Amino acid sequence: FSHFIAEYLIYNRLSLMELKTLSEIEIISAASSKINEVDFENLTFGNVFTDHMLVCDYKDGAWQKPVIEPYAPFMIDPSSKVFHYGQAIFEGMKAYKDEQDAVWLFRPDENFHRFNKSASRMAMPEVPEDIFMGGLHKLLEIEKDWVKKGKGNTLYIRPFMIATGHGVIAAPSLEYRFMIILSPARAYYSGEVKVIIAEHFSRAANGGIGAAKAAGNYSAQFYPTKLANEKGFQQIIWTDDATHTKLEEAGTMNVFFRINDTLFTAPTSERILDGVTRKSVIELAKRENINVEVRSVLVDELIAAAKDGSLKEIFGAGTAAVINPIVGFSYKDTYYELPKIENSMALEIKEKLTNIQYKLAEDTFGWTVKI
Repeated sequence: FSHFIAEYLIYNRLSLMELKTLSEIEIISAASSKINEVDFENLTFGNVFTDHMLVCDYKDGAWQKPVIEPYAPFMIDPSSKVFHYGQAIFEGMKAYKDEQDAVWLFRPDENFHRFNKSASRMAMPEVPEDIFMGGLHKLLEIEKDWVKKGKGNTLYIRPFMIATGHGVIAAPSLEYRFMIILSPARAYYSGEVKVIIAEHFSRAANGGIGAAKAAGNYSAQFYPTKLANEKGFQQIIWTDDATHTKLEEAGTMNVFFRINDTLFTAPTSERILDGVTRKSVIELAKRENINVEVRSVLVDELIAAAKDGSLKEIFGAGTAAVINPIVGFSYKDTYYELPKIENSMALEIKEKLTNIQYKLAEDTFGWTVKI
């Protein structure tokens, strides 16, 4: 019997410590649910949130008891260091519901480990697995009705941590708040996506925090993206900070290039986020016998491929959008339209990946975790 229990725990990716935490979380239920007020067919990404959230504070050198409570604003000291020195990190995950009404996560262990890598880089305390994973599982059990069936419907999961210690001295905070909020979602991007290749602005630099999911990485993108929007483009393909010759990421996503029948993507580094969708695309493509090369792709190489017709596809890969095809790009005021192809490698991989996420295809990788 004990052997059976051990196998069950391994299968569901829950440790004994996590199970212990489920009973230790304080739960304060919302007086009523707002779920019936939500139009699930017409959702704006990230604008609607579920009834409950998870909150856990760090103070006196230790994590306190986590609480699941009604979603609501909370008070914070104006001198909290998150406002003055930007100690803030986050993750992006999703929950899916299969046709049997079971709720699943996709590679949550990757998000958990990356979250703590980000925490370490930002001089923040790591969140224990029992609080992060145990709390997430319990929160999703409570909010399972917010996860709707049907391909394209998801529950977006936003774990984040901010520095709540007060005082404006330039030093790491001594107090933090870890939270998880949930938002029902459909498509992240809609319509065609055109991009500009960055010639001046950079997303990150060597020695910086580009590999962390730090809030400041994203706010730094807003101004150059605004300039691109004003020119009729939706996103930017970022280039390296030193030479602006190497293609790195697209907007908030990792980016892939299909030249002839080979997929290319930049290696992860101090500048490039280790994307969960990125590594899943690589593994899935290899399983499908698609040639994948992880190496730096040069701007000149992309221009040459666009001119000779060997550039077939460009697409972004990330949790929110999964895979987002790019229809064309601009560089030095010249626009290059990509060919419209029938057998899109991007859409084929997206279909196979989302089928795994929604349990419509066998998960041969062991990526999915049942709630």
